[in-house]
Amino acid sequence: MSIPQLLLCLSLSMLCISSKPTEKKDRVHHEPQLSDKVHDDAQSFDYDHDAFLGADEAKTFDQLTPEESKERLGKIVSKIDEDKDGFVTVEELKAWIKFAQKRWIYEDVERQWKGHDLNEDGLISWEEYKNATYGYILAKIDTDKDGFVTEGELKAWIKKAQKKYVYDSVERQWQEFDMNQDGFISWDEYRNVTYGTYLAMRPTVISLQETMEDIDKNGDGFIDLEEYIGDMYSHDGDADEPEWVKTEREQFVEFRDKNRDGKMDKEETKDWILPSDYDHAEAEARHLVYESDQNKDGKLTKEEIVEKYDLFVGSQATDFGEALVRHDEF
Repeated sequence: MSIPQLLLCLSLSMLCISSKPTEKKDRVHHEPQLSDKVHDDAQSFDYDHDAFLGADEAKTFDQLTPEESKERLGKIVSKIDEDKDGFVTVEELKAWIKFAQKRWIYEDVERQWKGHDLNEDGLISWEEYKNATYGYILAKIDTDKDGFVTEGELKAWIKKAQKKYVYDSVERQWQEFDMNQDGFISWDEYRNVTYGTYLAMRPTVISLQETMEDIDKNGDGFIDLEEYIGDMYSHDGDADEPEWVKTEREQFVEFRDKNRDGKMDKEETKDWILPSDYDHAEAEARHLVYESDQNKDGKLTKEEIVEKYDLFVGSQATDFGEALVRHDEF
């Protein structure tokens, strides 16, 4: 490479490094879409299938005949109709869609429950919980090799390994599960606590704290307009700002700073980064009802849903999906 060429490359590199950002940093935690497919019913119902069944289950229907697809859809409708009045409402459909999107959570919770309820009596005792939790080191702790870890064996291991904090942690988990403190964990207690843990995984406190710490440069516990803009765009002395920066200034004044005090407090910042004003599941439920409600009474019968089965589920009669191994039936 010649000297002029080398200088040109260096100049271009420095230009790239010193350039201002042209796109704003997105700190908003968007609710995930119900599918990664494009929601365009004129092209296909792939988005609706993923939303209604969950992406993995939707693929299994693509391998069914129309008759099999309708039969299984009818069984699902019976589950959606929670009050068994013969109609599926928007609320019932929304609840089903939320379940379908998190089916893996419920299946994982059931799997964990079976792994703890060792004698399959529908209750988890402290002995069962302890043995299931420490199963991976059972062989080391169970000195008499009877298949169970006694209190004495566990304490001896803790003393030897100097890991009392592990035992304390398991005890705290046990106490959290045993909500009525009767010495056993019921299925309802286990399910409610575990579901709650999974569903609380959406970043809230941590994201809020990190955002405040990153943007609040003067450490006063608030985010003012210049800190807000400065997190997205570096002026570098230039008077002219891109249009999107001007728009963000307007957004801050009109929508972010709700009490009009010139800065965002923690609650205002939370509303910004964790918006809750759009419910994808409800929007999809309303869409499915609107498209299938033949008599326009605002709710669906099983017949109306099965009649529009191609909107809700796929089958071999469509070109949707890929050839995959068929899963177990619902």
